[in-house]
Amino acid sequence: MANQFREAMKRMAQQIQSSGGGSGGGGGGGGGAGRAAAALASSVTALATAGVLGYGAFHSIYTVQGGHRAVVFNRVVGMKDTVYGEGLNFNIPWFERPIIYDIRTRPVNLQTLTGSKDLQMVTIAIRVLHKPNPNQLVWIYRYLGQNYDERVLPSIMNECAKAVVARYNASELLTRRDVVSREISNELKLRAGNFNILLEDVAITHLAFSPEYAKAVEAKQVAQQDAERAKYIVIGAQQEKKTIITKARGEAESATLIGTAVKRNPGFMKLRRIDAARDIADVVAGSGNKVYLNADSLLLNLLGDADDKFERGVGEKKGFW
Repeated sequence: MANQFREAMKRMAQQIQSSGGGSGGGGGGGGGAGRAAAALASSVTALATAGVLGYGAFHSIYTVQGGHRAVVFNRVVGMKDTVYGEGLNFNIPWFERPIIYDIRTRPVNLQTLTGSKDLQMVTIAIRVLHKPNPNQLVWIYRYLGQNYDERVLPSIMNECAKAVVARYNASELLTRRDVVSREISNELKLRAGNFNILLEDVAITHLAFSPEYAKAVEAKQVAQQDAERAKYIVIGAQQEKKTIITKARGEAESATLIGTAVKRNPGFMKLRRIDAARDIADVVAGSGNKVYLNADSLLLNLLGDADDKFERGVGEKKGFW
């Protein structure tokens, strides 16, 4: 194309020079002017032809990059049904115009405020990975355009999220989060399929409740902990009560047994007196102080008539009562 343009310019210059020389030498002005006009017209025609050829060569080819597809609009028949793949493709200049689509997976995020089954306000955020159906790009361009995701996804994501969240209580949204996410994914894939949009993944990225509900849940947890603490306190008091009763019952039975033993055998008291004297003697022997008390008061007189005095004292008390 560049060579043709240079050749046309060269021929145009030569023709102008030859027409000027002929008019000066021969004096025939009319013939020289006619030849000059013819040469100029020929040059303009050559330039126009070269321009048309250059424009056609430049606009007759286009390249589809990796991860993209192309559809073609024809000024005569409208959208062509063929989807063009990656690489170099051809079209008719001016009559046809290629439209390039990116068919790689892209993310879109949506955050919405909705109500649960028990009328609690929930803020839920959803992330969706989507791409257009490569075989339906002609339909997508004809009815949705190139910004199909901005036209369709926000509305259906909002509707599907609110419809699914309304089926569950606020507590179930936390305990059954996987089920909620799966139902939202199924609803979105069904709705997006009607628009020839493919969804590869749907995930709940954020789930929050109103401040009032969060405070109510915290208060409930505190109340449950207090109830459990009170329950253990009651159980401890009951066990302590049982221990006291058992101890008192044991002491009463012990006193009864001791009284029975004393009635049946007075020597039992002597034996207990000896045990008490042994303990008192150990304490006194281990003390560095001097003791000036009566041996009878300390129950240390085991050889004299202390036992007889003790038995008489016990007998006098029985007679008194």
